Amino acid sequence: MSAAVQAPPLWQLLQHTAAAVQAVGAGKSLTAQLDAVPSALRPGVQALSFQVMRQLGRARALRALLANRKPSAAVDALLCCALALGWDETQAPYPGHTLVSQAVEAARRQRQTQAQAGFINACLRRFLRERAALVAQTDADPQALWNHPLWWIERLQRDYPEHWQHLLARTQQPAPMTLRVNTQRTSVANYQERLQGAGLGEGQAVGPCGVQLDQAVPVHQLPGFDEGIVSVQDAAAQLAAPLLLQGLPQRPGLRVLDACAAPGGKTGHLLEMRPDAEVVALEIDESRCARIHQNLQRLSVQAKVLCADASEPQQWWDGHLFDAILLDAPCTASGIVRRHPDVRWLRRPEDSAQLAQTQQSLLDKLWPLLAPGGRLLYCTCSQFRTEGDEVMAAFLRRNTQARLLPSPGHLTPGVKPLGGSLGDNPLGEHDGFYYALLEKAAPNP
Repeated sequence: MSAAVQAPPLWQLLQHTAAAVQAVGAGKSLTAQLDAVPSALRPGVQALSFQVMRQLGRARALRALLANRKPSAAVDALLCCALALGWDETQAPYPGHTLVSQAVEAARRQRQTQAQAGFINACLRRFLRERAALVAQTDADPQALWNHPLWWIERLQRDYPEHWQHLLARTQQPAPMTLRVNTQRTSVANYQERLQGAGLGEGQAVGPCGVQLDQAVPVHQLPGFDEGIVSVQDAAAQLAAPLLLQGLPQRPGLRVLDACAAPGGKTGHLLEMRPDAEVVALEIDESRCARIHQNLQRLSVQAKVLCADASEPQQWWDGHLFDAILLDAPCTASGIVRRHPDVRWLRRPEDSAQLAQTQQSLLDKLWPLLAPGGRLLYCTCSQFRTEGDEVMAAFLRRNTQARLLPSPGHLTPGVKPLGGSLGDNPLGEHDGFYYALLEKAAPNP
């Protein structure tokens, strides 16, 4: 019998978690930082990092009360990790005294923090003694109370005056794992039976072809995943392909452009629904193009994948108009902060307006490539109206040939349910998205 695998010590997990927090503070992605963590440590570090990111506003406010001057970046990150994990006894993954002793051990074993191990110990022990009073004191700070930057809170207050508190509270909850069933190969109900047979529960049917799992599992445990029967995709993201394709001619050879395609989830869905379509998938990043190829290969579908900039069609377009264009535009990703809790700390107040300019430019560059009678679906995974209906209103003012068809608009979790022609099932727990479907009128004779 093989020996049981020993769990890594908490101090070691805290060291890597603090390094991740420090990297996010320097403007680096948490995903990239976690990819560099040794595989044996990664699950534990990811779980702790996600919890810290969701409580970082509170942790920073508490640290400011405990330290007269902001310490070095490495010390600050380790302190904030311990405070984020331990500020609320009901949610803490470890007892307070364990967090303190292991955070101090992490400091002692690292050159950048060795000299400040005593300072960290003093701060955290004071916190344990005065926890209730210190937490109450930080309740007056909106960034501590809601664990988002102040500008983000104010943006949601402006955009959703009746629902902003609900949205901020919702982002603190982990997102569910949702699957997209390839309904060309099986039905949602049949796949739910397969899930139940595998001991994974039947999940909840969501949207036109989705199943929201009761509990997340590694993808290779999913029945039929390796064969392309199912893919992992948020329920709101699953609306892109049916929205774009509904009402288009059923003739073979439909020309479709997926303009910002990586990692290829929506490309694959388009081809699942229309295997006879000629799909061109663009991606500016070569490494992300490889992800598209991998996803399409698993699904046993084919597209023309080009490593190219969608904003420079003169570099890649063959001159033949498209019947349909999907523009999943670069955005702040404010709608997927449940899955990427570092996003709120990486974004700056001006990012949304700057990205809206990029979105406007992409619309203007791609619109001439659409055939008369064709459709363009504009979407972002942002909750901010700057990147949604404001972009679309400006585009419609500039383009008299564009007609806005019935579209979901801002899909905000728990605020605006979607009905209509895309299925009877609600979307369940989904990301924040924006969708606008445009049709191009024929030119005047």
